[in-house]
Amino acid sequence: MQAHFTAPSTKRRTALYARVSTADQKNGLEAQIRALTIFCDQNKITEYELFADENVSGTKASRPALDRMMRAVETGEIETVVVFAFSRYARSVSHMLKGLEVFKKCNTNFVSLTEKLDLNTSLGHVVFVIISAIAQLERDLIAERVRNGLANAKAKGKRIGRERKRNSALIESLLEAGLSFREISRISRCSHGSVSAQKKEWIARKAAEKKKLEEEQRTKFQEESIQIPPELVAKIEAAKSEQHVTAETPTASQEPINAT
Repeated sequence: MQAHFTAPSTKRRTALYARVSTADQKNGLEAQIRALTIFCDQNKITEYELFADENVSGTKASRPALDRMMRAVETGEIETVVVFAFSRYARSVSHMLKGLEVFKKCNTNFVSLTEKLDLNTSLGHVVFVIISAIAQLERDLIAERVRNGLANAKAKGKRIGRERKRNSALIESLLEAGLSFREISRISRCSHGSVSAQKKEWIARKAAEKKKLEEEQRTKFQEESIQIPPELVAKIEAAKSEQHVTAETPTASQEPINAT
């Protein structure tokens, strides 16, 4: 994000930013807005504008209200950005630092109510970055624990995700017969997406079975190719016996000489 600061044509105002990840957190959004407006009342700030993103994840760097606010910052319209907590603005360190750079270039202050941080102070800037890094670490650890939990449940044979309702055997038999997706969907009473998903599984399983069969045939061929025919074994044994008998029979030069 590159900031292009231009001299403001009107009086600079304060931007209040609030965000919730889901629509079910409406009360949380109202609580943030209430805390932000109380802050303005306590500090006698009358020129302010509210920017709120609802049902938008903090991991997304681009959000409708946030993008509008940052454009106002870059054009020099915003004097101070106030958020309820730094996690409402960003959840990744890289996104946070980019925003701080824009605020610095545009001479815009940043205030977080929960952490009681003010970007105008050097200590506030340092603490802000440290807390952002800790939040990112915590989020990564939570994601890792979730992945480990899912892997453990899968290893124990527990089904993860929604229960499959389509008739897989019927769909595969219809695919084998060469019917179209529309006909299969009508007969099996499922969506085209379900037919497509089952076809991918079917093709992948057939490819795996074919590969396994080819490996078994290759291994069997190699084992058969190194086996010695019984006839050859008999000839080798006969040759060994003949050599043994020849070695035990004395020759004419080896007969003893009797003294007369």
